[in-house]
Amino acid sequence: MPVLITVCDDSMMSRKSVMRSLPPEWEVEITQACNGVEALEACYAGKAEILFLDLTMPVMDGLEVLENLKEKEANTVVIVISADFQPEVQARVVALGALTFITKPVTADRLRDVLRAAGLL
Repeated sequence: MPVLITVCDDSMMSRKSVMRSLPPEWEVEITQACNGVEALEACYAGKAEILFLDLTMPVMDGLEVLENLKEKEANTVVIVISADFQPEVQARVVALGALTFITKPVTADRLRDVLRAAGLL
């Protein structure tokens, strides 16, 4: 049975980069989201066991998504992938419930390491 993942980033190029970095042997069903509102819709529609989430986006940013998921006690595993690598931002996303923070650009090796460490692969 495939793992349901959502990749949320306002940049199509960044979403494609994340999708290309997923382990090829990992059976997944992918939903794409361009902003936080779409990401939350995917989560609450059951399309995001795992959410790969950017922070800086229009309409609703990644921190707002994390706040909403935490408030609603959602069961989604969130991996933040962002170019914003300030230590206080990284600490905030983890405090809001994200599994981890990966700086852009994501690499297949880094993503595989994170997924393995979390027992998701």
